[in-house]
Amino acid sequence: MPELKTGDQAPDFALPDQHGVTHRLRDYAGRTVLIYFYPRASTPGCTTQSCAVRDARADWAARGVAALGISPDDSADQRRFDESYGLGFPLLADTDHAVAEAYGVWGEKTMYGRTSMGIIRSAFLIDGAGRVAKAWYRIAPKDTVPSVDEALNAAKP
Repeated sequence: MPELKTGDQAPDFALPDQHGVTHRLRDYAGRTVLIYFYPRASTPGCTTQSCAVRDARADWAARGVAALGISPDDSADQRRFDESYGLGFPLLADTDHAVAEAYGVWGEKTMYGRTSMGIIRSAFLIDGAGRVAKAWYRIAPKDTVPSVDEALNAAKP
């Protein structure tokens, strides 16, 4: 799947969160949503990224922005991740990586000289009409929140 660009319609999805509740992108119509894809719950980079999102959530919520994390982990793994770090927002289980593929974030990765298929850490700011306002492919865990804040600040009237 090619990478999504600003203005593209964001692919809808229906995925369970860490509590078994199904979330759909269309459920967030009229709101801005950060969707970020991470490779695996409770790993160092994913923990850094998710805790930063947790810490930014109150400010974003005041601005009408929701946050959704997505990984190939199952709901039980997502629940343990949430409970371990008090994340408090939906962590969605994309176990067959179909949503990751639709967003263009499932692909070949190289780590320590080995090539494998997996999540290419990425983030998307989706506007209230369901369109991509901003896409960050191959984003570093520490850069997710500052990048989203910069985009939200630039969008202020």
